[in-house]
Amino acid sequence: MSRYRRWNELLELLAAAGQLQVEDAAKALNVSAATIRRDFDELAGQQMLTRIRGGAVAEGVNYDLPLRYKTERHPSEKQRIGALAAGMVRTGQAVGLNGGTTTTEVARALATRPDLGEAGPSPSLTVVTNALNIATELAIRPHIKIVTTGGVARPQSYELTGPLATGVLEQVTLDIAFLGVDAIDAVAGATAHHEGEASINRLMGRQARKVVIVADSSKVGQRAFARICTPAEIDVLVTDGGINPEDAALLEAAGVDVVTA
Repeated sequence: MSRYRRWNELLELLAAAGQLQVEDAAKALNVSAATIRRDFDELAGQQMLTRIRGGAVAEGVNYDLPLRYKTERHPSEKQRIGALAAGMVRTGQAVGLNGGTTTTEVARALATRPDLGEAGPSPSLTVVTNALNIATELAIRPHIKIVTTGGVARPQSYELTGPLATGVLEQVTLDIAFLGVDAIDAVAGATAHHEGEASINRLMGRQARKVVIVADSSKVGQRAFARICTPAEIDVLVTDGGINPEDAALLEAAGVDVVTA
């Protein structure tokens, strides 16, 4: 188990229990107590928890984990989702990408699609994003024109939010928007934990002819705090084969085309 994945699981255990002892954490994660002590010390240094004698307590944060930790969740599923979603894009289109680990995989798949690079140094694709990490990864690709929004950066997702981001998105139109979400179900639609991110993502979706939600199956059938878009505003959900058939059927009945990678 990688360090970031272990940290992610430690923080989730801590969020659920409020307090965690070293021995209990070591048993739960099947690692040594010495490893857990080092992890606790490093996470305490990042103000993600507070060390106490023999363990740790929650710091009082909401555990909207930074993107670098989330990348360890369902990595192979997200790569397959990213590749399938990227295959929906045609040369010459304008594509919107919000922030998140799954949309980052979409961006990587677009960057390496051979047919998109055949036009040579001229851009064959325009990508509009409010995610700093996606803009950085795609900026070196000569066949992709990158447009970034302004805004205030959130360290958890690297997304730019606020009025400066809104100002740019209001001036563009998109052929297709790929939106990563924290949750999606057939009643609430696509939702996010942070209302600022949800607002920008909602606008990105409204500027697009086609809205594609990219989310691994652990997020399907769930709800988060702030709505991004209703089921009626979603054209396609790209997810993995672990989706509950009942959830898939409910989404299909709500008008969402469910595609599994």
